[in-house]
Amino acid sequence: MSRLARLKGRLSTADQPFDGWLVLAALSLLLIGWVMVTSASSEVASSLTGNAWYFSLRHGVFLLAALVAGGLALRVPMAWWRANGPLLLLVGLALLALVLLVGREVNGSRRWLSLPGVPFNLQASEVAKFCLILYMAGYLERFLPQVRREWGAFLRPLAVMAVVAGLLILEPDYGAVVVMTGAVMGMLLMAGAPWGRFLVLLLLVGAIGALAAVAEPYRMARLTSFADPWADQFASGYQLTQALIAFGRGHWLGMGLGNSVQKLFYLPEAHTDFVFAVLAEELGLVGAIAVVGLFALLIWRAMAVGRRAELAGLAFAAYVSYGFALVLGAQAFINIAVSTGMLPTKGLTLPLLSYGGSSLVVSSMMVALLLRIDIETREVRRRARPTARRAGPGKAPPSGKRQGSTS
Repeated sequence: MSRLARLKGRLSTADQPFDGWLVLAALSLLLIGWVMVTSASSEVASSLTGNAWYFSLRHGVFLLAALVAGGLALRVPMAWWRANGPLLLLVGLALLALVLLVGREVNGSRRWLSLPGVPFNLQASEVAKFCLILYMAGYLERFLPQVRREWGAFLRPLAVMAVVAGLLILEPDYGAVVVMTGAVMGMLLMAGAPWGRFLVLLLLVGAIGALAAVAEPYRMARLTSFADPWADQFASGYQLTQALIAFGRGHWLGMGLGNSVQKLFYLPEAHTDFVFAVLAEELGLVGAIAVVGLFALLIWRAMAVGRRAELAGLAFAAYVSYGFALVLGAQAFINIAVSTGMLPTKGLTLPLLSYGGSSLVVSSMMVALLLRIDIETREVRRRARPTARRAGPGKAPPSGKRQGSTS
């Protein structure tokens, strides 16, 4: 490809208002999620409320609220999020502390806040996840050279993460701890922190995890049931064995939409944590791979948005993009891995797809901010383009404009 053709390709990409593939992947997952929640919850809804469409209608309301929240987030400039990162972190920490005091307990976990006059609960960890990424992105922008050189600057964000993790463990919500810790460490790695520090931390975290696993009998039960769920398929291994049966029924093309057998009171939490198992049973291997492909497309485009922002000199926007991509990717991977027996049960929803208002709203806001970052980055590049043209084909643009014009 000639130099002129490459330049035309770059200009045509910059002329687009936003990343269409990112929007396509997110909207496709939202619509597939509504269809699958409707299918997976119909029998449970009929048994509990007498209305087979109960959870479907609620999910539709959540979906509308998520789109409204995403639209509002899209209108807020990234400069506002950057300036208010520390305040947002305090809000997240306050919610995590509040849920321990007055939160609603479900299945032995205290994770939800009941809001007066609102017919649904707020999951504090979802809001904290969003706030933490914004704070970490601002920290990395301010102290990037120190993070790369000094242990102190490297450990400070991990100390903040330790406080968040401590509050989450008290709920307990170990799945959120894994997702947030992975996202923070991934952001530090992408910021250029030395590899040796991560090896030391991985050994330390591994040792702490092993001690935590043997400290409580129910954690050991989860690990042993994960290793061999069929050994106790009617107790600790029940949920996983039922999910694996769902995958086995699906074959290549599935049993057909709405024809799942496992959702008939065999598979617990079929429309929340294990909606992917019902999807695989009804749509088969082809449908399951298509959904995995949509998640891969979403994460790829989110990383591409971050890369473009980084090349344009928008460090805060870049690290926000990387953080959101890591959160969405890690949570999707863990949920699917749990459903397929690759990881022990964590109790995490599938982003943009599972039933649940808090997860749906926060995930939609993450996608909206990715779009906002992409729009602002493209605007910066469009402004830099005339400078590059004035420089002429044989001249280099000014140093302050080089990244924006050639990225």
